[in-house]
Amino acid sequence: MELTRPHTAGDACCAPDPGRNTAAPPAHEEGDACCGPALPSRAGADDDEHELRPPWWRDLALLPSALSGLFLIIGYAFEWSGIEIPALVLHAAALLAGAYTFVPGAIRRLIRGRLGVGLLMTIAAIGAVLLGHVGEAATLAFLFSLAEALEDRAMDRAKEGLRSLLSLIPETVRVSRLAGDTTIPAADVRELDILIVGAGERVATDGVVVEGRSSLDTSAITGESIPVDVDPGDAVAAGSVNGASTLRIEATADGRDNSLTQIVSLVEQAHARKGDRARLADRIARPLVPVVLIAAALVAVFGFIVGDPSTWIERALVVLVAASPCALAIAVPVTVISAIGSASRFGVVIKSGEAFEQLGTIRAVALDKTGTLTRNEPAVVDVRSADGISREDLLTWAGAVEATSSHPLAAAISAAAPQRLSAEDVMEDAGHGITGHVDGTLVRVGSIRWLDPGALKGAADDMAEKGMTVVVVEADGRIAGLIGIRDELRPESAETVRLLQDAGIGITMLTGDNERTARAIAAEAGISDIRAEQLPADKAAVIEQLAAVRPTAMVGDGINDAPALATATVGIAMGLKGSAAAIESADVAFTGSDLRLIPGALAHARRGRRIMTANIVLALAIIVVLFPLALFGVLGLAGVVLVHEIAEVFVILNGVRAARRPAALRTLAEVPAHARV
Repeated sequence: MELTRPHTAGDACCAPDPGRNTAAPPAHEEGDACCGPALPSRAGADDDEHELRPPWWRDLALLPSALSGLFLIIGYAFEWSGIEIPALVLHAAALLAGAYTFVPGAIRRLIRGRLGVGLLMTIAAIGAVLLGHVGEAATLAFLFSLAEALEDRAMDRAKEGLRSLLSLIPETVRVSRLAGDTTIPAADVRELDILIVGAGERVATDGVVVEGRSSLDTSAITGESIPVDVDPGDAVAAGSVNGASTLRIEATADGRDNSLTQIVSLVEQAHARKGDRARLADRIARPLVPVVLIAAALVAVFGFIVGDPSTWIERALVVLVAASPCALAIAVPVTVISAIGSASRFGVVIKSGEAFEQLGTIRAVALDKTGTLTRNEPAVVDVRSADGISREDLLTWAGAVEATSSHPLAAAISAAAPQRLSAEDVMEDAGHGITGHVDGTLVRVGSIRWLDPGALKGAADDMAEKGMTVVVVEADGRIAGLIGIRDELRPESAETVRLLQDAGIGITMLTGDNERTARAIAAEAGISDIRAEQLPADKAAVIEQLAAVRPTAMVGDGINDAPALATATVGIAMGLKGSAAAIESADVAFTGSDLRLIPGALAHARRGRRIMTANIVLALAIIVVLFPLALFGVLGLAGVVLVHEIAEVFVILNGVRAARRPAALRTLAEVPAHARV
């Protein structure tokens, strides 16, 4: 997978290229930035090369700005010492070094008919030179190029966590072949290959354990700090670190297309669509560029009218710089890429800038029951046996006849059986139950619609009120007892609901289950708004109603949740084990399964929106304040350049703050995995 740098401010100032496919962001080419060219990408172009951002003192991308600043300072030192010729030469060198980073790109964009702040800066620098202010032009070029270089580093810093994800995949892997074990590149692994993962080795792709028992460190993938035990049949994710025992794992995904590479792919597309505030910044910045050019031209014309062209042309150039919307153009992209890159490191994959911004507006959350609030692992939670029948016998009989059944509840009953006996003459009556002989006893196991619980009817009603599915067991024509099966609530569900409610967010539970089961689970979780017996279309309709009142997020993991996920203001898919349809329909996907990621992600997005708002307000305030000061000559070119570029650097640094992990997620990282899975 090729990692390319996303578009930054360039698209914010200028009209998009005709015919550009916005489904995925193109590489950030030189000259494509709003404020000059992007410096060469530091993302590796090969799947196996993930070059990280070098320290600032070794970053060649900062070299032009560093040289420009050095020449500028020495030049001013010579000028203050009265050595004018060397000062002029050094200022010219500083101007060339700084202008190298944005003038070529601005000219190429102009040839394509696209305006940008780089063009404004180019015109201002040329005008300053023509007016004899080479030092001011050099100052402008230095500060402008430095702001651009800092922006590039900010973007690269935000993406380092994303690149490090790919480094979790080993370069080679051992696979089992008919001729013996062999080592191949991890990228060459194909589905159904048998991987041999030794102690301490990383898993190259997603798979299922077929032999061996061990523990896996999944902290880099899901944030779970405690190793997770795995046995044959358990799924494992790419990038997990194996514990002390060797595992044989059957690959369920190719080496180049697994859960880890999918995460990276989704985050790389984060700028393919821009959010409302990004579009707001675009709407302001795009017309502002020609407006500034026209305003500067009118100021210059006014100078000829009043008979003082030199003064007013100089002011026109200062106005040109003062009203440049560069800070506005980078206000949102830096924040968005920082926040999205950071979110991916703590298990929240946000597919677009729009999704990130919308996530910060959410005031209601709809939660699917099965697999989201609950474990989606039905288990025996209650057993009521008839007089003279022991609990052990009841479960043993039921487990024996259910051992070969494909019914979803059969596995739960078999797992609860204390003894493993074989049943004979097993016959399954679809929709009703199953019959078989166990040690000479005729055993029937089925629903209360097929087998009347008789004297245990009161117990059956009580179990049903608690949200259990009631299974009746009959032995030789006599009701032997009842087995209550329920998909248990996740241990963190109630805490998650409380955290959301404390944040002022309304909670709704959606489920296809019956009203009685739904109310039992909802009561345990602390949810009062329940919508039961919902088909996929019904769920989508409920979400549409909720979203019409206030921004609503839908959280689900199944195929039946896909319509609702697509309808919601923000769709959130729980865990990479969710259905492909759910993940595809969602705007946000969690790599882990802990529900407390929801309030953490919402807090992260709200904070990011606040930072974006502050950046936009600051960028506009700079233009509003500097424009009249420049127009009436209060500030000269050097002063305007200094204030403007300092503000731009502040906007960048403020945007990078969005990468900080919110307190809710820092706390979650300290919770043991066994309490969160």
